[in-house]
Amino acid sequence: MVESGQKRVVVLVGPKHSGKSSVGRALARLAHTTLFDLDDLIRKRTGKSPRELYLESPEHFRTEEAAAARQLAQQAEENKPGTFIIAAGGGLSDNPEALETLSVVGRLVYLEVSAETAWNRIAISAAKNGELPPFLRSENPQETHRVLHEKRALAYSARADIRVDAGTGRPKEIASRLFYELKLDNRA
Repeated sequence: MVESGQKRVVVLVGPKHSGKSSVGRALARLAHTTLFDLDDLIRKRTGKSPRELYLESPEHFRTEEAAAARQLAQQAEENKPGTFIIAAGGGLSDNPEALETLSVVGRLVYLEVSAETAWNRIAISAAKNGELPPFLRSENPQETHRVLHEKRALAYSARADIRVDAGTGRPKEIASRLFYELKLDNRA
């Protein structure tokens, strides 16, 4: 049972390919609630993917990300005392306004993975779709990723209410651990 006064919104944060969406879907199923994916909301609001917006202008993307975060925060306030899950984008730590907005309404759960694990997952995805994410297009993408990963890891660690190792285990297993740790069981 969720304790009185405890935030019932769970915000999954972490680097790209840490499992925010897949763990979020599994956690939402366990908690019999809704998953809101910040990237999907941005896509619905703008008609463009976060990648397309970022390529147009990183600043414009961050503005849209903050607007989507405010929309979700408003939904959370209107939905009291209901529980729901938010899967944030991997670069949320680079957007202080959006990060602050979501941390006010929800408990931040940092899905930690090593820089090496994250890079391997990004490389697999890039091989499938033929390109690296725009923020990694540099002379040395792996080094760019490592530096960015370390910077973001510090930001997420400092803000997170809960830290979870997401480098091993299936999303369903991670979600199950979170379900009990976050006391999302709404059954009496």
